[in-house]
Amino acid sequence: MKQKVPSRREAFWEALATRILVCDGAMGTMLYNRGIPFTVSFEELNISRPELVREIHEGYLAAGAQILETNTFGGNRARLQKHGLEQKVREINGAGARLAREVAGDKAWVFGSVGPLGMPLEPVGKIRLSEAREIFREQIEALLEGGVDFILLETFTDLREITQAMLAAKDLEAPVFAQMSFTEDLKTLMGDKPQEVLRELKKLGATVVGANCSVGPQGIFEVLEIMAATSEASDLFLSAMPNAGMPRMIGGRYIYLSSPEYMADYALRIAQLGVNIIGGCCGTTPAHIRMIAERLSGLKPFARTQTVSVRVEVEEPAMEESEVEAVPSPFAERIGREFLVSVEIDPPRGIDPTRFIEAAAFLKSRGIDAVNVADSPLARARMSPLVLAHLIQEATGIDIILHMSCRDRNLLGLQAELMGAHALGIRNILAITGDPPKLGDFPTATGVFDVDSIGLVELISRLNDGQDLMGRTLSRATSFFVGVAVNPVALDMERELERFFRKVEAGAQFAFTQPIYELKILENFLKAVETAKIPIFVGILPLRNAKHAEFLHNEIPEMYIPEPIRERMKKAGEEGPKEGVKIAQEFLAEARTMVQGAYIMPPFNRVEMAAEVVQVLK
Repeated sequence: MKQKVPSRREAFWEALATRILVCDGAMGTMLYNRGIPFTVSFEELNISRPELVREIHEGYLAAGAQILETNTFGGNRARLQKHGLEQKVREINGAGARLAREVAGDKAWVFGSVGPLGMPLEPVGKIRLSEAREIFREQIEALLEGGVDFILLETFTDLREITQAMLAAKDLEAPVFAQMSFTEDLKTLMGDKPQEVLRELKKLGATVVGANCSVGPQGIFEVLEIMAATSEASDLFLSAMPNAGMPRMIGGRYIYLSSPEYMADYALRIAQLGVNIIGGCCGTTPAHIRMIAERLSGLKPFARTQTVSVRVEVEEPAMEESEVEAVPSPFAERIGREFLVSVEIDPPRGIDPTRFIEAAAFLKSRGIDAVNVADSPLARARMSPLVLAHLIQEATGIDIILHMSCRDRNLLGLQAELMGAHALGIRNILAITGDPPKLGDFPTATGVFDVDSIGLVELISRLNDGQDLMGRTLSRATSFFVGVAVNPVALDMERELERFFRKVEAGAQFAFTQPIYELKILENFLKAVETAKIPIFVGILPLRNAKHAEFLHNEIPEMYIPEPIRERMKKAGEEGPKEGVKIAQEFLAEARTMVQGAYIMPPFNRVEMAAEVVQVLK
């Protein structure tokens, strides 16, 4: 009787049970070393430069790799969209799978590489969980059609995100392996420990669990040491694919410093933990993989022990109840009880804050209730708003409303900045998305925008609830009073209102409007948002002259200066500043009974104009 030939997948499981398998190394590093810049889509090369990708696969196969990963790590729709390639998901992933399959033949297995989306998920980010699942399903389906043997989820840092990828693979009945990335603290960026990751991924149906990227061989060894000692790992296979150390910029290029010998030494140590698949991530080359393959040649899987030496963690001690300051800011206590006025100050372009501190002191002496410290408006580089806010508050005692923009900070940076602000006594935050860099004096700068203002409000609300982004309990809750901006003269008013209500739902406690010059516009806006039931501060920007009015109306996005106002400024001539103050006073006198406060934006930090405007309130 003719004996049945096992399928590639069956053969893989048989091999994995009897020997340690070697995976390939970095694809991105090899492409970068061949002159491909990080600014292009490496995955698109599957179509435009297939011979280059094939050559790298062949190099790893010749070095002894028994598993080849497809060049599709960033092949999902979300990442490809940044390169205008979102319509080519199927083509790019299919081509990547076929290239690896052709090179592998019957000598190696092919893993379809699937990485994270590159942007945060809800509630902080813009991508819904169901949308993430669909994006992953689209990529995984294309890889399976291209002929991969298994799906490899790698370099994930968020358990919620890898969960959606796992569910997408399950939708397609695809065999999936899962790897997450860990920091030097032996946790994911979201704070999950190796044993927690292993347990969750096992629950989701993973049969191979491991770690890759982020840290070098030593860090990955310590992560796998913990995983291997976890009781739930007894019926799982483990994988490890460390970086070749941490990169260093040498001669204008990133160089990874771990030698092939060093990597091979650690590969053996990792194998002795009972790890079944070992390869490399960033910085590893065929030279590294060849040395690893030689060191592991002929070795059978090692038995796992349940006793290991694990790094001792020192938890931050919980705060005593008496130490927790939950006292609201004076601004928060007074809002809604009395009409309040805040004046905006833009930080200096240089390093001397003296004049700006003096301006804040002047405003306080004129009865102004708070000072808004802007965050590089119009994307023009200025002093750190947090630094200036702290200096002003320390020197004058006036309440501060700190603007915080999503433009320049990723999620980690935003949370760090908020914690720093709280430690410095700043309690009032105006959460804004921020003007794009192309508007400013550094148009080639890269905007971050991990989240928009809605996501930032959600982040602040979570901190106020004593939780971080991932719902982990903090040792101490923050007590921020969070506000948002809204534009009653937006071109797409339906979208503006929809976003405003989402900000309120996320936790916004007050709102400042963009400048308004017509009472009817304010009336219509207030009627549209009356169900929001949060205090509204009307924005008032005193005009300097006719040129200023024309500039704002014609060159600043979504600013509207009515023609009669522009005509008044023309007629005023050299008396423009006085006329601008008069116009602002007239509007404020009419609007004061309709709103809870005024937000005055004096042009070019002319705070004396703001002080004159509020005289009408007396």
